[in-house]
Amino acid sequence: MKKYLVETYYTCTFKTVHSLNELNEKNMSEIDNRDDGTVEVIEVKLNNRKTKKIGQEKSKISSKKEEIQIIDKKSDNKVNNLVNKTNDIQNKIKTKLSSRFKMPDRRKGYIQKASIGEHKIYLHTGEYDDGKIGEIFIDTNKEGELVKALMNNFAIAISLGLQYGVPLDEFVDAFIDTKFEPSGKVDGNDRILSATSILDYVFRELAISYLGKEELAHTPSIAKTSNKNDFSDDDKFLKIVKNITSKGFVRSNYEEKLVDLSDIRLNIKSKN
Repeated sequence: MKKYLVETYYTCTFKTVHSLNELNEKNMSEIDNRDDGTVEVIEVKLNNRKTKKIGQEKSKISSKKEEIQIIDKKSDNKVNNLVNKTNDIQNKIKTKLSSRFKMPDRRKGYIQKASIGEHKIYLHTGEYDDGKIGEIFIDTNKEGELVKALMNNFAIAISLGLQYGVPLDEFVDAFIDTKFEPSGKVDGNDRILSATSILDYVFRELAISYLGKEELAHTPSIAKTSNKNDFSDDDKFLKIVKNITSKGFVRSNYEEKLVDLSDIRLNIKSKN
């Protein structure tokens, strides 16, 4: 059996009649507090009438509260998930920045000999398996033990920075165009003709060989760009060449450094 509740709203207009012996301000101020007046109803008007099931409001209110609680739980879960994700990302970034990517024991690289004035410079590089530079060594002659020790330790500092993830671009921007002696004409390098210092020469050479910054070179590259499309990325032979060849030595021009030996025949005779 269903039970219903009826709510009716009325507007009632009435008047109160008081009798006064004298009409003055004192009696008029006390008239609102008097209880001896007579009340007469003037009009009664029906405004609104509503019917509803008993207990319906409680169920609606409880359902709304449950919905609000569910939404709050979902929002709390989303916030917690976002906080956990951001913390995980920050931890990963911190671990990557704080971890050192050590060089392989057997590594690729090249040695570039050059001279600035009467000073000979030997630049040694070491590469990861993917061709990225990971270390450098700088050897000089006609220098005192102090200068040699400073250059060696400077190269170690640069190598540690590269192994901890510092981009080579940052070092190039920092040390290009530094000026101190020895400086002047450069002999022994086919792309660099002059340098303002040893550091300017070293990082100019690294930028050309590993970053492809041809604007820092003094002579144009002899590589032909027209033949680069002849080799696809899926060419197994080219992948083998990339794996065994120093990226800095060939300056990323693997196609120009390849030698076609398909038409060459070798006659090998064994000795009796």
